[in-house]
Amino acid sequence: MNLEPTTAETYLRLAFARMLGVADRLGDERVNLRPHGEGTNAVAALVVHCCGVAEFWLGHVALGRPSNRDRTAELSTTASVAELHALVAATLATATADIRALEAGGGSDAGGRQFLPEGDTSDASVVIHVLEEAFQHLGHMELAADALLGPQPPAFS
Repeated sequence: MNLEPTTAETYLRLAFARMLGVADRLGDERVNLRPHGEGTNAVAALVVHCCGVAEFWLGHVALGRPSNRDRTAELSTTASVAELHALVAATLATATADIRALEAGGGSDAGGRQFLPEGDTSDASVVIHVLEEAFQHLGHMELAADALLGPQPPAFS
């Protein structure tokens, strides 16, 4: 894989840190609320989903570990902010090990790589896909928080 694991890890940690920042901002009172009802996702569910994305794509698709992932359940899960912090910490520990295993040439093909863009089935493409999904859903979380809290004034430094 041509992607430095420290770079991938840095960006994955950044995405999850920002997700937890949104969850912290909402607090336990709002983190499980769907901003516009059933057609939208709660921030807690999106964090759980992103953890599932990392586990599935890195662990199952890229490294061949068995997976019992239930994507539908991820998006209806509720959790406290503290539970989200614990889940993200565990996810990042596993994802870091997975990225390092891929860098060491430990990748396999459990299926699913054919869905990656342009037919690129490389380990790097799997890692980039996880990053893409994490930052995409971070944007969804930011929009959900804005809808639940109202617009926040920009922070200028």
